[in-house]
Amino acid sequence: MAFVRNWLRGAGCAALMAGGVLLAPTAQAQSTGPVKIGILHSLSGTMAISETTLKDVMLMLIDEQNKKGGVLGRKLEAVVVDPASNWPLFAEKARELITVQKVAAVFGCWTSVSRKSVLPVFEETGNILFYPVQYEGEESSKNVFYTGAAPNQQAVPAVDYLIAEENVQRWVLAGTDYVYPRTTNKILEAYLKSKGVKQEDILINYTPFGHSDWQTIVADIKKFGSAGKKTAVVSTINGDANVPFYKELGNQGIKATDIPVVAFSVGEEELAGIDTKPLLGHLAAWNYFMSVDNAENKAFISRWKAYTKNPKRVTNDPMEAHVIGFAMWVKAVEKAGSFEPARVIDAMVGVSVPNLTGGLSAMMPNHHITKPVLIGEIQADGQFNVVSTTPGTIVAQEWSPYLEGSRDLIADWRPPMACGNFNVKTGKCGGSGS
Repeated sequence: MAFVRNWLRGAGCAALMAGGVLLAPTAQAQSTGPVKIGILHSLSGTMAISETTLKDVMLMLIDEQNKKGGVLGRKLEAVVVDPASNWPLFAEKARELITVQKVAAVFGCWTSVSRKSVLPVFEETGNILFYPVQYEGEESSKNVFYTGAAPNQQAVPAVDYLIAEENVQRWVLAGTDYVYPRTTNKILEAYLKSKGVKQEDILINYTPFGHSDWQTIVADIKKFGSAGKKTAVVSTINGDANVPFYKELGNQGIKATDIPVVAFSVGEEELAGIDTKPLLGHLAAWNYFMSVDNAENKAFISRWKAYTKNPKRVTNDPMEAHVIGFAMWVKAVEKAGSFEPARVIDAMVGVSVPNLTGGLSAMMPNHHITKPVLIGEIQADGQFNVVSTTPGTIVAQEWSPYLEGSRDLIADWRPPMACGNFNVKTGKCGGSGS
């Protein structure tokens, strides 16, 4: 042992001893201070209605982990920043978290435009982003773990449900004007046409973030739905614009029995701010609802209400995604024996943790997780009655089989491929142009 101590002193490094085995430490392992975790969610601006609760659940998860003794014997410290629904500011705040605060990982973003804004920062620095919200696919980064749904885990199953259960033949694709709704609707338009839907039976509409005057648009939807064919609205409207949109549906007497709306960005948190009685029966497609009836979800809800000291606080799908993502990060850190992002990234694929719907979610080689798909009907109390659940979890399709430039691409971040856009036809990494 004297030889070992002298060798370590001469090398100018530290080591860990476990059961008489010499372990090579990382830079993080040498420190005894708290490990910082970045929280990058809008706490002001148009997206605060959705993102504030994600900050809160991350604080709860970190607090709970610290009460268990932390991770690898070290406590965790949350570093919260507010990018204020300002997409370029997301990148600035992400860089601050990584380069100034030295966080080990970041949990954050909601909109795809915010994720696209920070993506170069994470790829440049080698750090990790856990992204908890459904998105449009068409991406797989080594430095991002996508814990929200890809289109085949939300949008496509929702359309299938409406076709099978409601016999919908005309489609309104209504979204906020940014990358997620536009790309998702591009996929859905191609998918609907593959099902025999004609172009004249598809109406596409986009509105800005924070849009408030819905009278004309809702009137147009009502008129489009009066052609004698069953019509539905597929909504990718994001943020606080949902409140006046749903209010206007009620004002114009649009009931779910006439023109059902299925939303991909409206959950319990958004419904908490509006009168849901006129919206009974309208739908949302998610991978989790607060109303899921099992012991694990009930325990989580109880802990959440106790932590927030508010018995009226609700839970929602992106919160569950953070629950899953955080548990996966902890497990991968323990697997790697290190907080170093590069080693944690390598350890993430194959990690499996319980979700809140009663099953397990696994991290796949494309850096997306397996998820069940649930369709829920809005109830008068702002909760959802689950009307459809997939029999098991679905593996995410990061690249859409319905888009010309994507159908030949796959992502697999394991060696030797280690590629986010491998073209199976050309046998090269680099996408459709390779």
